[in-house]
Order: sequence, then structure tokens, then C-alpha cells
Amino acid sequence: MFDNLSDKLDKAFHILKGHGKITDVNVADTLKEVRRALLDADVNFKIAKDFTTRVKEKAIGENVLTTLQPGQLMVKIVKDELTELMGGDAAGINLSGNPTVILMSGLQGSGKTTFSGKLANFLKTKKNKKPLLVACDIYRPAAINQLHVVGGQIGVEVYSEPENKNPVEIAQNAIKHAKANGFNVVIVDTAGRLAVDEQMMNEIANVHKAIEPHETLFVVDAMTGQDAVNTAKAFNDRLNFDGVILTKLDGDTRGGAAISIKSVVNKPIKFIGTGEKMEAIDVFYPNRMADRILGMGDVVSLVERAQEQYDEEEARKLQKKIAKNEFGFDDFLAQIQQIKKMGNMKDLVGMIPGAGKALKDVEIEDDAFKHIEAIIQSMTPIERSKPSLIDVKRKNRIAKGSGTKIEQVNQLMKQFDQMSKMMKMMQGGGGKNMMKAMAGMKGGMPKM
Repeated sequence: MFDNLSDKLDKAFHILKGHGKITDVNVADTLKEVRRALLDADVNFKIAKDFTTRVKEKAIGENVLTTLQPGQLMVKIVKDELTELMGGDAAGINLSGNPTVILMSGLQGSGKTTFSGKLANFLKTKKNKKPLLVACDIYRPAAINQLHVVGGQIGVEVYSEPENKNPVEIAQNAIKHAKANGFNVVIVDTAGRLAVDEQMMNEIANVHKAIEPHETLFVVDAMTGQDAVNTAKAFNDRLNFDGVILTKLDGDTRGGAAISIKSVVNKPIKFIGTGEKMEAIDVFYPNRMADRILGMGDVVSLVERAQEQYDEEEARKLQKKIAKNEFGFDDFLAQIQQIKKMGNMKDLVGMIPGAGKALKDVEIEDDAFKHIEAIIQSMTPIERSKPSLIDVKRKNRIAKGSGTKIEQVNQLMKQFDQMSKMMKMMQGGGGKNMMKAMAGMKGGMPKM
């Protein structure tokens, strides 16, 4: 996400390279490029102009510290202003009420039904809630079935009345059902259209008035750029919603909607969708997003995702195995499964400072581990637990069984051996020995 914008901002900051101080001249050249980068990212012209004006006011006359170059100072000012433009602080979701009623709104194709499921899964797994999904899209024949499929995937009940063509009644009946059956969150998925029209607006306004939701969320496809912002304004004028959800942000290389939407509707972005899986939902943190736009990564989110998958008991068992030199391919496979649960690979790499820029032109597939998994799964249980048994004959059999080449099996064996040595040294706290091991690795750190 934001690849194009990140590249162009990086080039803009290069104008200040070699200068000892920020002046009227060099700041004007830099900000001209910053404004152009924002416009190319589909940010509204007035927002881009106001943004660069604020940055200029803060930058002019700033004395550059000896440890800070003008380009670095400009990056900091732009980061602070971007954070403010996108909302400043993260906005939480209102979960008051018993049950909490959440109304989902948006155009058809914005990912509303899928995100209703993602939100239900988020509240169930992260907030320990018992959600109920409600199918109130009475026009799209597949919408009710889609919500039932989504509910089945995450183990959340779906309330629907396929024969009823009154969305207000369906929503009200669903809330009664929730109260009677111990559900503490009700997520109402409403109908969308291909464009904003009066009938749709009246209908969702009637549902809104009848059920008085604690939280009204507007779901918008980030890839539609400035159109997304205009649609959000039309909905907000009628519904006065509480927050925005940006879907398909992982496919948006521009980022205009994420940057502009808060200042146009004055409502926070609460969540973002970053992939197709039900777990691909993140709370929107403006400061972390500003870091990512400026190529600084997002280590905090990466650590949080890792902690979610961290199992203390499993970690203790793994430590014992490493100490006894019993770390095998089954353990390695378990580690891969944990990494996969953290999200898609491209998104994870983008969170590592500098990695997104370094691997800009490298295509990172979501199934980056499939060859490794296939090789390990083609081993016998004894081979997985005692890799030293794997000779040339066994390697040939494993390569055939996994549909890979003998070179790939050899590469995995070599990297596994290097990683085992490193883990053993880390376990013993031998810092010098570990550095020696890393230096001795031909080709550097193990590749994926």
C-alpha cells in the first residue's frame, strides 16, 4: 500500500540533501514535489495545498540540529502533519449498550458484508464478545447467503428473514432475538447500491432511526480514491455516521482516501481491511500509517501481531528442544504456521523499516512458504525429527514427493542447519559466537 506515494515523497525529500538549513528556496522546491505527490495519490487539491502550507510554516526558519539533516527534519514535520490529517489518535469503537448495536452502511461492492464478518470475528476473538450478524440486504439475492457463509467461517450466528422485505422489521426482530439469547453485539449489514440514490438513503435512514445504533460505520473501498471521499460525504450528510472503515487498503498504491477522508467528513477512520482473510482487519492508527507512508515501517503493529500468536507454553517447550539439540522440521513447520497467521507476507514485510523500499520491485506471494511446507511434508516423521538422517537418496525422494528440485531441498537443509546453530547460540547467550555464526553464513541471513 502507498508504494507510489512513498516513492514520490522520498524523491521530494532528496531535494534537501546536502543543505545545511531549510530556506525559502529549498523548502518551496521540496513542497512543490510533496504537493504533486499528494495530488498523484488522488488527494483533494485544497487538502494538498493546505497541508503543504502548514508544513512550510513549521519548517521555515527551523534550525537544524547537528544530528539532524534538513531532509530528516522535513520528514519529521511531514510525518506529524500526516498523522494529524488522518485523525491524530486512534479512535476506539463504542461498545456500550447491552446489546451494542452496530449499523454497517456503504455502497455495493465496497466489501461491507465481508467486513461485517471481519468485525464480528475481531470482537469475538479480541474483545471476548458474543456477536450476532444480521442480514438486512433485501435486494441482492446472494447477500443473505454470503453473510451465512461468512458467519459459518468464523463461528458466528447469522439472523435472517429471507421472506421479509422490510429491513426495519428484520433489524428490530434481530435485536429482540439478541436480547433473548445472550448476544451482546448486533452487527446489522444493510443493502448497498452501485451509486448513491434517494431510495437507498431513505431506507438506511429509516433503519437508523428505528434501531438507534450505538455505532454507525461507513464502509468504503479505498481503491476508489477521491470518489470514496465524495461518497462518504453524501452518506455522512444523511446518517451522521460515527466512523469510517477502509477496505482493500492492501491493493491501494495511492492512498488518497486514507489521507483525505478525515478532513472532509470530520469522522475518524476506525478500521482498515488489509486482505481477504477474516483476520485481515486492523485498528487504524494514524501515526503508524504515517510511518508506513514515509517508508519507516510499523514495528509496533508487527510486534503486536507476533504477540497475538505467541504461546508461552509452546515457547518453553521449544526452548527445551533447542537446548537439547532436538529442534526438528516439525518445530520449524509450526513456526511457519504462526507467521502465516500474522497476515499476508507483503503486508508483514512492509512493517519492517526499510524493507518495503528495499523489496519494492520484488513480488512477494502470499504463499511464499508453499515450497518449504511441501518439502517438509514429504519427509517421514523420523526424518523431520532427525534431519541428520537425510542423505542424498532421501533428498531425491523428498524432492520428487514435494514437486521441487534437489537444489531446493539442499538449500532448505542448509538454511535449517544455520538457523539451528544460531538458535542454539542465542539460547546460550553467546553474543560473540552468534555474531561469528552470522558472519560465517554464506549468502548472509537465511532466505525465505
